Amino acid sequence: MRQGMERIPVVVAETHDEIARRIAGRIAEIVRARREAGRPAVLGLATGSTPIGIYRELIRLHREQGLGFSHVVTFNLDEYHPMAPDNLHSYHRFMRENFFDHVDIERRNVHIPRGDLPRAEVETHCRDLERAIEQAGGIDFQILGIGQTGHIGFNEPGSDAESRTRLVVLDTITRRSAAADFFGTENVPHEAITMGVSTILGAREIALVATGEHKAAIVKRAVEGEVDREVAATYLQRHANATVYLDEAAAAELTRRKTPWAVGEVEWTPGRTIEAVVWLSQVTGKSVLKLDELDYREHRLTSLLARYDSFADLNGFVFNALSAKIRGRGKLPQGRRIVLFSPHPDDDVISAGGVLRKLHQNRNEIVVAYQTSGNIAVFDHEVRRYLDFVRRAAADFDFGNERLPALIREVAEFLAAREPGEVDHASVLKLKRRIREVEAISAIETLRLRANQARFLDLPFYRTGQVRKDPIGERDVAIILELLEELRPEIVLVAGDLSDPHGTHRMCLEAVERALERYGGASPEVWYYRGAWQEWSIAEADILVPMSEEELRVKIAAIFKHQSQKDRAPFPGVDEREFWQRVEERNRGTAQLVDRLGLPEYFAMEALVVRKPAAPA
Repeated sequence: MRQGMERIPVVVAETHDEIARRIAGRIAEIVRARREAGRPAVLGLATGSTPIGIYRELIRLHREQGLGFSHVVTFNLDEYHPMAPDNLHSYHRFMRENFFDHVDIERRNVHIPRGDLPRAEVETHCRDLERAIEQAGGIDFQILGIGQTGHIGFNEPGSDAESRTRLVVLDTITRRSAAADFFGTENVPHEAITMGVSTILGAREIALVATGEHKAAIVKRAVEGEVDREVAATYLQRHANATVYLDEAAAAELTRRKTPWAVGEVEWTPGRTIEAVVWLSQVTGKSVLKLDELDYREHRLTSLLARYDSFADLNGFVFNALSAKIRGRGKLPQGRRIVLFSPHPDDDVISAGGVLRKLHQNRNEIVVAYQTSGNIAVFDHEVRRYLDFVRRAAADFDFGNERLPALIREVAEFLAAREPGEVDHASVLKLKRRIREVEAISAIETLRLRANQARFLDLPFYRTGQVRKDPIGERDVAIILELLEELRPEIVLVAGDLSDPHGTHRMCLEAVERALERYGGASPEVWYYRGAWQEWSIAEADILVPMSEEELRVKIAAIFKHQSQKDRAPFPGVDEREFWQRVEERNRGTAQLVDRLGLPEYFAMEALVVRKPAAPA
């Protein structure tokens, strides 16, 4: 059902699992109906992190409900070129590992563009794929993701509506977005084979799936904007049976979500009221207390105004609510048991360094729990540097044993021979883990915490040696739960952002939330901070922690201790600035907006959202 400004049906689900269940359920209906009709179901499949949940649910349906795939024909959207099918980054390998190896599909019914063909043979191969789709009777159901440029498949800006399967040159933004998977933009292929826009639109039914805050802006453009060849996803507006499936984060910029008063009736909760008035202040350029009746009426907020005796009363309510969010050190907890969960060994100082330092100054009992080792984000040259130091120090002080020279030689030979993206040897992974640990300790010591306040949990889901991780498992949850039961925290801080390009933050949040559901002690208050990619808005935030210029300097100094992540972070996403640069801009920007709203002026601010413990029954 279309809502607000949307030009295509949009379904917003609370969780990724709900999206996966709905789409997998629909696919199961098609597979069974086609089998009963005596013809194969033809599926168009996508790769990347977005559809993995769908494939896992289809595997579950196959194992638990007997959903058969022996009469299913599949066509994948795309493949990098050049790309060997057994390469770690190959979509052939991705599909085998994440779907085909777990169901009873016939290999002869699987069609994935070949990235290993000589260029001279690619055009013929593309025509063959088009012919195979036609001979199969067309695609019944097509799964799509959406890229940062709005591409579907690899139909980059400028793709024509009549385009068919072909070899394309990848956009710079697309290659940057893929840099995490390839351990650097320089390793990402420049070309790919992709289904064309016309090929995709030929499917009888289409589901485009997008999750995470980093997709919100392009989703809004695709769903609410005019059809534009610069944003291939807008072509879906022309399809009679296409639906967009979003999680809450990816839907955040849609008009019906961000400014619902612009499209219909609104339930004016206190939170929505604050959101609307902050928005009005920004669009008018006035501070909250200077907004007048005409401002509300001209911006479709008369229904909100009618709930108050006057615009002055409304302004006063919002001003006081915003003021109450600001908590300097004197308004922060003292003498409490606190655990801060950090997905990687730097998210603590990047996103919560200011509040962490103030909580420490307030004599709270703090433990910083690093959920993953972060070892895949360490460049090889860092390992070489540390090993050279060990070798030289061993010679200077005559320590070590016969194993040390052998280890140094073994690691050096591996690093010299490895291919980009190749999984590290176990000894290399351990060295990279230790590099991240000593950096993390140095960072919290900059904030005046002690080394023994750090815990390194090394959750199993992360130990793949690859960007792509295992699902959160029982052992991951058990490790978190054991820590909670040992420390009995009254406050827990967790990373609540969903824009981390490689998904680790989202998975770490899942592990904590699942552990808290099983936790038998008094429910702690949960504070959600946001990571290196985005900040809570002032309207969303429950706590705004001010920082002086000196406090921001100390926070940045702590970030600098993560030397392996400085100068050139391995996974920058589209934003290639260093983390400290993003932090400085974000924290100062939050304070500047607070100032423009007419509240007290501060140099910088961190924002947090708080979930209070449930009241006893």
